[in-house]
Amino acid sequence: MIKITEDLTLKNILLSDAEILHTLMKTVYLSAYSHFWKDKGDWYVNYQYSKENLEQELLQENSSYYFICCKNEVVGNIRIIWDENLEGLSEEKQLKLHRLYLHKKTQGKGFGKKIVNWLENLAKQKDYSVLWLDAMNMQEQAFQFYKKLDYKYHSHTFLPFELLHDEVRKMSQVYKLL
Repeated sequence: MIKITEDLTLKNILLSDAEILHTLMKTVYLSAYSHFWKDKGDWYVNYQYSKENLEQELLQENSSYYFICCKNEVVGNIRIIWDENLEGLSEEKQLKLHRLYLHKKTQGKGFGKKIVNWLENLAKQKDYSVLWLDAMNMQEQAFQFYKKLDYKYHSHTFLPFELLHDEVRKMSQVYKLL
């Protein structure tokens, strides 16, 4: 268990946690993104948070995957990929914040900022010089969150999922020098 604050901790996600993660993301992801999908996001949650996909993600080298807990209640998750470089940036040691999802009941309490600050400090301790991520342009709240934390636009990509509405496919790749 990693302690961020007195009430905010991170707990390693294990393969045996697949059902807990899937149930969590049916609530967390779908409440924020269901309107982006032709099927309300069911396919994505069932695929992305399946036991089989979780097993593949847990086997990936240089990755860390955690539940975010508030007072021992699971309220989100974070996935980090160490040594994942953003194409076009020359800094040698980079890491990607692959996922950060928090339950909407935690919004406005500073949890996201505390977690990102923790990750930035950990990365600095390990001599990483860049933290980057993909942010959905059409999810304005998340996009603005990273902008306020001094993340800069680098490039963009488009999500390939057929069930995703065309107008929401754009993802900006943003980064911060540490």
